[in-house]
Amino acid sequence: MSSQLISLKNLSVSFGGVRALTDVSISVERNSVVGLIGPNGAGKTTLFNCISGLVKSTTGTFEFEGIARPFPKPHELANLGITRTLQGVGLFNELSVIQNVMVGADKHYRANFFRELFGLSGRVEAELRERAEEALAWTGASALINSKPSELSYPDSKRVSLARALVATPKLLLLDEPAAGLGQDDIDALAALIKEIKRRCAVLIVEHHVDFVREISDSVTVLNFGKSIATGTYDEIKQNPAVVEAYLGNSDKNDQNSDLIA
Repeated sequence: MSSQLISLKNLSVSFGGVRALTDVSISVERNSVVGLIGPNGAGKTTLFNCISGLVKSTTGTFEFEGIARPFPKPHELANLGITRTLQGVGLFNELSVIQNVMVGADKHYRANFFRELFGLSGRVEAELRERAEEALAWTGASALINSKPSELSYPDSKRVSLARALVATPKLLLLDEPAAGLGQDDIDALAALIKEIKRRCAVLIVEHHVDFVREISDSVTVLNFGKSIATGTYDEIKQNPAVVEAYLGNSDKNDQNSDLIA
């Protein structure tokens, strides 16, 4: 079995006459964490949306578990073993925390879960609840099981959202800015959790907190203006002149960018 879980090669995306991505290639090994960084507008979320079937590529190839196949459609992700969190938390306010996590189960369970909401299958509900409780325990959110999303702090909402992605036992977890809006203590806890998660599945993460990316990533790919300008370990890419220019040439200079070349 190949150690490479997912591979995208020569990926290009155009919106009208505007190139959002140009010949981008990226791969993720099994049980690894790959960071995807770059200035605002670099194309990071567009790449995620291609993998998720939300954006159609102009050119490029997609391989998953060593098999070349068309880019997946959104409804095919669960069967492949790919789950994703969003930049927001996206929880259903009318459902409890445990029900929100149960909704994230694989396609077969999800269909039965909605029937269970109307009282048709106690066995399926029990199986789903057990899996959801395990996922919440993994993210440190067990005490929130019976809460409503409106009662949660933002960090707790993030933990529940992550549990919902994990309940499907993915092979690849796509995390879109999971540290956004979190304080340093919560970011540190999230870093420790992601290191544990990679024992179960591979992780591809888009993130602006480069110190966080440094802490968790086995490798990092840097995008700028829709092109890949560097791939390697964090220590390797931070010394790449093209990466330094991309960050220091950005008008949005801040401590995070300074850390990249520290």
